[in-house]
Amino acid sequence: MEITLKLFATLGDYLPEELNGRVRKYNELQIEVDEASTVQAVIEQFNVPTALAHLVLVNGVFIPRHARANSRLRVGDELAVWPPIAGG
Repeated sequence: MEITLKLFATLGDYLPEELNGRVRKYNELQIEVDEASTVQAVIEQFNVPTALAHLVLVNGVFIPRHARANSRLRVGDELAVWPPIAGG
């Protein structure tokens, strides 16, 4: 099934320029995942360190760290991941 993966800020470095003939658009990539894929499985598939996957949203809804391993993705979902951000 197809979903959109968006990795923000420095996490964009974990997205390949191309995957299975699909070209990345800035910080997002359309990817094919298994029907039973979870949020955590997709994050791990792209080697994003757990500590850096700070803010995770599926279709704009926050997925807390403890729920990511059990949150299944659906066709057309948008998975967005942000690292911790500090400012001053």
